[in-house]
Amino acid sequence: MRILITNDDGINAPGLAVLQEIATELAGPGGEVWTVAPAFEQSGVAHCISYTHPTMIAQLDERRFAAEGSPADCVLAGLHDVLAGGKPDLVLSGVNRGNNAAENALYSGTIGGAMEGALHGMKSVALSQYYGPDNLGLDDPFEAARAHGVQVIRALLEKGIWHDADYGVFYSVNFPPISAGAVKGTRIAPQGYRHDTNFSVDPHYSPSGRKFLWVKGGPQHTPTAPGTDAAVNLDGFISVTPMRADLTAHDVLDTLKDRFQ
Repeated sequence: MRILITNDDGINAPGLAVLQEIATELAGPGGEVWTVAPAFEQSGVAHCISYTHPTMIAQLDERRFAAEGSPADCVLAGLHDVLAGGKPDLVLSGVNRGNNAAENALYSGTIGGAMEGALHGMKSVALSQYYGPDNLGLDDPFEAARAHGVQVIRALLEKGIWHDADYGVFYSVNFPPISAGAVKGTRIAPQGYRHDTNFSVDPHYSPSGRKFLWVKGGPQHTPTAPGTDAAVNLDGFISVTPMRADLTAHDVLDTLKDRFQ
């Protein structure tokens, strides 16, 4: 199996090393794992592409490249330059430092990398490790992802639904904020919504008196509706969420048509 991996935390992020391990085991002895990851952290860039300026790319090692761009840029570079001679069987993005459940999914560069793979017809999965008091103190905060990542991806490859429409399905996997041994299992879960939790800005002033705004997130341990991604994560389960790049609100189309008629 040939696998392309990327992330949004950057080429030197510890979560990317975890993903390298996962991908290497999935690829098998005769397989290939190719890395094209951002040269610098790109958290929060979502599905951004560098449309108005070029992206510099550099080879760091065999099958390992760093690009000065977003995760979606990296997937584009992987598919159309680095691996131009043969496309991958699988695109993996992550393992993100922190969860990409609920509204976080809308901002996530990790999700954006997997989305770009899906738009090119590739089987694509984004992986994220929830952080919390029960795993932050571990020697390896990515312990749950490292221990369970391979089996989750294998199950998706065997049982998942792939490319059944113009905007093919890709998957977001969130590992719970606990030790590997405490993980209760896997749940298929829709994207949740954290009420009264939003991104905002925090103003600060530099010594010269100039005003700067820091973007900050809200509490990450606010439970979402029962059975949705963050809720099952906080209950100790791995969440698997099928996603599409289609942003149409299909549930209101018919009602809206009736109103306009």
